Amino acid sequence: MVYVISKEGKPLMPTKRHGKARHLLKDGKAKVIRTKPFTIQLLYDTTKYTQPVTLGIDSGYDHIGFSAVTEKEELISGEVELLKSMSERLKERRMYRRQRRNRLRYRPPRFDNRKKDEGWLPPSIQHKFDSHIRFVDFIKKILPITEVIIEVAKFDIQKIKNPDIKGSEYQEGKQKGFWNVREYVMYRDNYECQNPNCQNKSKKKKLQVHHIGYWKNDYSNRPSNLITLCSKCHVPKNHKKTGFLYKWQPKLKSFKAETFMTTVRWKLVDTLKCKYTFGYVTNAKREELKLKKTHYNDAFVIARGSNQERVMPVFFEQIRRNNRSLEKFYDAKYVDARDKKIKTGQELFNGRRTRNKNYNTENLHKYREQKISKGRRSTRKQRYFYQPKDIVIFENNKYIVKGVQNKGSYIKLHGISKPVKTELIKPYMFRKGLCAV
Repeated sequence: MVYVISKEGKPLMPTKRHGKARHLLKDGKAKVIRTKPFTIQLLYDTTKYTQPVTLGIDSGYDHIGFSAVTEKEELISGEVELLKSMSERLKERRMYRRQRRNRLRYRPPRFDNRKKDEGWLPPSIQHKFDSHIRFVDFIKKILPITEVIIEVAKFDIQKIKNPDIKGSEYQEGKQKGFWNVREYVMYRDNYECQNPNCQNKSKKKKLQVHHIGYWKNDYSNRPSNLITLCSKCHVPKNHKKTGFLYKWQPKLKSFKAETFMTTVRWKLVDTLKCKYTFGYVTNAKREELKLKKTHYNDAFVIARGSNQERVMPVFFEQIRRNNRSLEKFYDAKYVDARDKKIKTGQELFNGRRTRNKNYNTENLHKYREQKISKGRRSTRKQRYFYQPKDIVIFENNKYIVKGVQNKGSYIKLHGISKPVKTELIKPYMFRKGLCAV
């Protein structure tokens, strides 16, 4: 499918006549706007006739499903994978902002001047909301959308947890009666280590609270991100890629997606000025059409799709535009006296978790033999031309950028173990924001 834009920038009906599109480009009567989905803009005046096109949106916290259909065929469909861990990035930005302001001259506090407008959303939710609006606007730029239908998940989250809830009980969350989150999490876990393979035989286990999303930089203190572990399971080596805590996802129900939809569902409808439907309606129609459960199939049903000719789905990924981390720490490495393998200083640690408490675990410092490399801090002093996830050409092949080093003189690529000189690389595609996979 080739998507067509008029000379004035207005979307026209797409075409499957690839040969005609190729001739228009060759004769200089059109130009390429983007390669995926392939879109051209005409450079001559033409008719503006279009057909009614309905866009269905399966909104969500992590993914957006979309499908645009006419009476006879589907014009586009696919999924968008939204950016994750936005809350942690906002915390990081706040940290850098406070550090910068603390180095400036004294300024009087102005927090009393801050006011939240009606309809204010938390920044992390606002980002998800804006991403939905931005993507719908993108589809409208390449297709003449006449109607938008969005699915809103309308249900009561607390009623799901407690069907008998009523009145003032809505104001009494699941942590009511506990003096902090840590106490609640331990109570929820029956004051037991939740590692199914725990080898701690002690009758009085020292319990600690672990951040489940530690490996993906999610340090939020919501109960669904916390779990109880004993001091022998909650050690640095288990946080490494070879440890069981890395990518460990115990079964703890999170209502992030439902909370998002409850917060913004009607705001999406009001902003887009569109129609809406409900999840149970979508599920019933999808089962009637015997379609597989996917976000783009849900969107097809939402757009009132039935027997139209389908197209191959297009997948998008939302990529962060700016990495504000200016400093990284690289741990020292030693030879382990026990097995002669190279390990980090964090793995061969002294057994203490905090300075004011000694948990009496084994001090592993004694197993440090030869020091292979010392710990260091690396500070980024400039912004480089190539950023992670950009696509470049090296030796006539395409590679994805992992990062740069040596002040930008070398670049690391996925699939190549050794860094490559930056001067040997040619740019192919800079991938920021909403990008096709």
